[in-house]
Amino acid sequence: MPNKAVLIHSRFVKVVDALSGTKGIQLGTGKGFGVNSLKVNGRIFAMISSRGEFVIKLPGARVDELVRSGRGKYFDAGRGRKMKEWFVGTKAVDWVGLAEEAYCFVKQGKNNEAFFHQARP
Repeated sequence: MPNKAVLIHSRFVKVVDALSGTKGIQLGTGKGFGVNSLKVNGRIFAMISSRGEFVIKLPGARVDELVRSGRGKYFDAGRGRKMKEWFVGTKAVDWVGLAEEAYCFVKQGKNNEAFFHQARP
């Protein structure tokens, strides 16, 4: 994995450390969008936004569930609309657990909607 020094949030470093041995995960590098992210198959599944928020990609129904439970909010990339498959977790949620769940979801690719109906980690 690339140097973790590019990460801007110490709690996200713990997520990276926990998932660093997982096959196929890459750390986003460079500049701009995705620099502080974890990817699988070239697709972002967890990141720290430019506002310092922990953001993950999950099925829309799972994001709805998490928002309803008060564990976070929908992600807005600055365009004034919520992104239905992207969730911003609060400090109280298990970042590692949600990142693992997001990894499994994104790794599924085109078949990922069926993931929500399976047992989650």
